[in-house]
Amino acid sequence: MKFKDYYQTLGVARTASQQEIKTSYRKLARKHHPDANKGDKASEEKFKEISEAYEVLKDPEKRKRYDMLGSNWKAGADFKPGGSGEGNFSGFDFDFGNFQRGTGGSGGGGGFSDFFEALFGQAGGPFGGAQGAGSRFGTRQSRPHAQGPGRASLRPHEQQADIELSVEELARGAQRTLKVTPQGEKAKTIEVKIPKGVRAGSKIRVAGQGAMTPTGRGDLILRIKVRPHKDFTIDGDNLVCEVTLKPGVAVTGGQASVPTLDGPVKIKIPALTQSGRTLRLKGRGLPVLKQTATGDLLVKVKISVPENPSDKEKELYAKLAEIEQQQA
Repeated sequence: MKFKDYYQTLGVARTASQQEIKTSYRKLARKHHPDANKGDKASEEKFKEISEAYEVLKDPEKRKRYDMLGSNWKAGADFKPGGSGEGNFSGFDFDFGNFQRGTGGSGGGGGFSDFFEALFGQAGGPFGGAQGAGSRFGTRQSRPHAQGPGRASLRPHEQQADIELSVEELARGAQRTLKVTPQGEKAKTIEVKIPKGVRAGSKIRVAGQGAMTPTGRGDLILRIKVRPHKDFTIDGDNLVCEVTLKPGVAVTGGQASVPTLDGPVKIKIPALTQSGRTLRLKGRGLPVLKQTATGDLLVKVKISVPENPSDKEKELYAKLAEIEQQQA
């Protein structure tokens, strides 16, 4: 089979930096993207070629493996897969027996050429990891799925993005208007509903809003991040906050105000409460996704000495100190 010069395909030198490779790829991808060239088979094939080249050259390990072809770098040279001693592999051990041929198209494996398959198998995807110009959203290729004995194809590509929610939105859900830029396309506005009970690291799938490729349009995957809150931290399904008590209340007991997602509430402080003790308010935490269960609010006690006590307080603290010294 004929050797493919991926550097030539992307129009970069073999010494090009990763940033130069990425910049060239993005420029060519925008020019030859199928959505910008409806019905143009030549542009579609060119898009596949530059995507295949980028799939290799963007990855340091794949690029290193490709560069080991040595003298066969020059375009048009015959490539002979088969192990050390052929094709100038110099003893480098490749495994060419673990890939399946794709169906249809000019190069099996969902758009990859015979050359790519012989060198790498079907690992990755023709556009895996590529990003659309000007977009914060990355794309990734879904894994191959079987279509019958000896056949495999690739699903459309998923596009991923981060979305930041407040603690209140985790508890109540949210409706967000997002501006997204699928790879090689114009920006568009979509409405997304976030269910209550999601957590940091959760993923929300928005069907049909990902990148368009020759294999179809994929989904948009939103990765949940949580904005820091002034009152709460999160511990699983529980919310955690602090309450600061004066020594008198900690010793004799009383009441204190603590924040909740529904506003401040008064809680009972047991007598002789120690600093560091945790008080629990049942059902005041975060809801569990797709369940009726709810976490608790954990209130950690902190005892604080007044910074500017009144004369009366000073007098009483002095008497208390005298008593404590007598008991020591």
